[in-house]
Amino acid sequence: MFPYEIYVIHMAWGSGGKTRPVLAFIVSESSVDIYQITTQYDSKSKEIKELYFKINDWVQAGLDRESYVDTGTLITLPIDAFKGKTPVGTLTDADKQRLFEFLSE
Repeated sequence: MFPYEIYVIHMAWGSGGKTRPVLAFIVSESSVDIYQITTQYDSKSKEIKELYFKINDWVQAGLDRESYVDTGTLITLPIDAFKGKTPVGTLTDADKQRLFEFLSE
C-alpha cells in the first residue's frame, strides 16, 4: 500500500455507512490516513467547495466520474481496513503535485 492510491472501502458511521472511494494519504505499519473522495460538488456551500480538490485525471485514477478529494477531514483507519483490497488506481503525478500545492495554501 502506498500514498496516493485510491481504494473503494465501506465507511461506517453510527448505524449506517457507505461504500466509497478513498485516497490513501499517509501510510504506516498500523494505520492509514485517508481523505474521502466524492462526486458531489455543485450542491455544496462555498466554504465546503474550498476544501474540495478536483481530480483532473479522474479516469487515469480509476474513477468512474469526475471526482473531488474532500480535504476537510483526514481520517485515520487501521491498516486492517484495507486487508484484501487492491487499489482501483492512483493519482497521476500531475494531480499529486496539484494536491500538494492545494494543501500547502
